[in-house]
Amino acid sequence: MSTPAGSRRRADAVRNRQLALDAATALMAEPGASLTVEAIAKKADLGAATVVRAFGGKDALLDAAVSRLLEPVVRRARDLLAETTPTRALRVFLRELIAFQAAHHAVNDQLGGLELPATTALRADLVRAVEEMIDGARREGTVRTDIDPVVTTTLIGQTALAVARTRPPSQDLADAYLTVLLDGLRPRSERTGD
Repeated sequence: MSTPAGSRRRADAVRNRQLALDAATALMAEPGASLTVEAIAKKADLGAATVVRAFGGKDALLDAAVSRLLEPVVRRARDLLAETTPTRALRVFLRELIAFQAAHHAVNDQLGGLELPATTALRADLVRAVEEMIDGARREGTVRTDIDPVVTTTLIGQTALAVARTRPPSQDLADAYLTVLLDGLRPRSERTGD
C-alpha cells in the first residue's frame, strides 16, 4: 500500500518530468538556444539534478522531446500518402516540413553525437515516407527517373533544411524553392522548353 508521501513524490516526479520535457521542447523553438541540462532546468524552473533524475540524463530527455515533436510529422507524412497522390503528398509535405524545421532549429543543430534511439527511429520513418512519396511520384511520371532516388531524397532533405534556416523565415523563399525543386525533378518531356 502506498503512503501519501510516496504518492506525492511520484506525482512530483511526473510533474517534474513533464516540466523538463516542455522546457526542452520550448527551447528547441528558440533559435540559438542552448540545449544543456542547465538551460532546460532554468526554463523549467527546476534544479539540474531534478532534470537529470527525471530522465536519467540529457540524451534521454532530448530523445523524448524530439521524438514528441517528430511523431506528428511522421504521422502527417503517412496520412498524406494515404489520402492523396504521391506527387501532391510530396509537395504538401515538403512545405510543412520546411515550416517545422524553421520552427525547431535545435532539432538539427545540437543533437549530433547524442544517443537518441527514439529520434533515430522516427527520422528513419520520415525518410522512408519521403522515399515512398518520391517513388510514387516517379511511377506517376511526375518525378524524373534518371536521378538516383537516394540522391533525390538527399537533395530534397538538405536543401529544404537550408531554406528552413533562412532568417527571418520566408514563406516566399520556401514557395520558390518548392517550385524550382519540383519543376527540376519533373521528367524532361514534362518541362516546357525541353
